[in-house]
Amino acid sequence: MIDKTIGFAVCGSFCTHAKAMEALEAVKRTFTHVIPIVSECTAATDTRFGAAHDFMREMMRICDHRVIQSISEAEPIGPKKLLDLLIIAPCTGNTLGKLAAGITDTSVTMAAKAHLRNQRPLLIAPSTNDGLTGSAANLGALLNRKHIYFVPFGQDDPIQKPASLVADFSKIPEAAQAALTGVQLQPLLVTHTK
Repeated sequence: MIDKTIGFAVCGSFCTHAKAMEALEAVKRTFTHVIPIVSECTAATDTRFGAAHDFMREMMRICDHRVIQSISEAEPIGPKKLLDLLIIAPCTGNTLGKLAAGITDTSVTMAAKAHLRNQRPLLIAPSTNDGLTGSAANLGALLNRKHIYFVPFGQDDPIQKPASLVADFSKIPEAAQAALTGVQLQPLLVTHTK
């Protein structure tokens, strides 16, 4: 196990939450301390993919840590230097846009802002239906920012959803270890993420 404290933040790409939970388990097996974080949307929304309360209870079980779910709970991440690395998985197009524009109005964007002030790595696992259209500019802006790294990603359904991009969640632990050393895991673009 690697003796690091990792934040694992989950946004509302609900169809990828099962993959995110598998990745969270893998991250917890890799690093000694993992702090779960959810967006307010994730904390409050029951979907066909599951109940929000059950999802957060499972995150708490895996991490043995209370889930951060508000801006006020996320803000101390910066001044207290709580994290060595913050992972956002999944990171929606909405959150990509907010990060690119410097908007801090959710627990996840506050966690990212607070964490980045310490010049420590942020690892993003995108999951957005408009990754090659509306979110493409935001993705490009973040690819060019210092201390920001990406989990390798690609088109998840090029025929039915040609603009959709999803990270390969199985690569999160490896991408996290690379980001901790200041390296972007390569190749960044994968051919298919189903």
